[in-house]
Amino acid sequence: MNLQQNKPSFESTLKSAETEEFIDLHFYRPIGYRWALLFNKWGITPNQITILSIIIGMAAGVCFYFTGFWFNLLGVFLLIWANSYDSADGQLARMTHQKTELGRILDGAASYFWFGAIYSAIIFRSWEAWGIWIFLLALFSGYSHGKQSAMADYYRNLHLLFLKGKTNSELDNSSELKEKYKNTRWKEKPLVKFFEKMYLVYTEGQENWSVKLQKMLQIINTQYAGKTPEWLPEAFCKKSFPLLKYTNMLSFNMRSIALFVCVLSGFPFAYFLFEISVMNIILIYTVRQYGNICKELAGRLIRPDYSFRSLNS
Repeated sequence: MNLQQNKPSFESTLKSAETEEFIDLHFYRPIGYRWALLFNKWGITPNQITILSIIIGMAAGVCFYFTGFWFNLLGVFLLIWANSYDSADGQLARMTHQKTELGRILDGAASYFWFGAIYSAIIFRSWEAWGIWIFLLALFSGYSHGKQSAMADYYRNLHLLFLKGKTNSELDNSSELKEKYKNTRWKEKPLVKFFEKMYLVYTEGQENWSVKLQKMLQIINTQYAGKTPEWLPEAFCKKSFPLLKYTNMLSFNMRSIALFVCVLSGFPFAYFLFEISVMNIILIYTVRQYGNICKELAGRLIRPDYSFRSLNS
């Protein structure tokens, strides 16, 4: 696709404006759009951009090890830069139709590399004062972070599935991923095999935390031969839309702002406390609310005459 002669619109590079977080829509996506146009001109692929974002994000983590304000401010700048690349890779993929499964996996793994470096920096920086306790605090915070990000991603893609259809959603299921994993040989594609295994574990974790959703999808597969009833997408999106603000809170922007405040104020360990308390409260609320939605919809799928007054309220 010749983007110089037929430059795609900014809107066409978004998954959906409805699911975008405010800061992403008005800051990171516009910057990512310009990066995407430039990288396409230079012949750089989306996966290469993702790898660049991983390197820059991990460099940001190293900066947070130091106590100097200017080092920490440099880390803030680098993490913002890394996230603008994380936006650009997906936008370029949509511009040029270069979306791949490996790209999806790498893109999802990028923030784990960033925050792995950030967590390590905070642990080493705080070790003298906290000892083993800072490691244990980081361990619980990291586990919480992983669940928060995974479920936010899962519910946004679920909303996109019902809003725009399967081709515009990145919602995966573990059964299909297991088959792909089995068919990939370690000797031929060791790196792909490794990332496929990590992504399979990631997806299984999402499914284990969304039991009522899995039951609803099972009803569609067994009683409707896998064909979604016409009324279901609109019904689901109507109930899901108010919850998108919570899934967005569980993504990068809210936690990065908290991280910047904690690090620049000289109390980096406070970021772990924020993850464990505030972010987990949002996570639990969001998971429960989506569970309630899926339970109601499953009731209507089983019994078309099921009382569903709350849907129309």
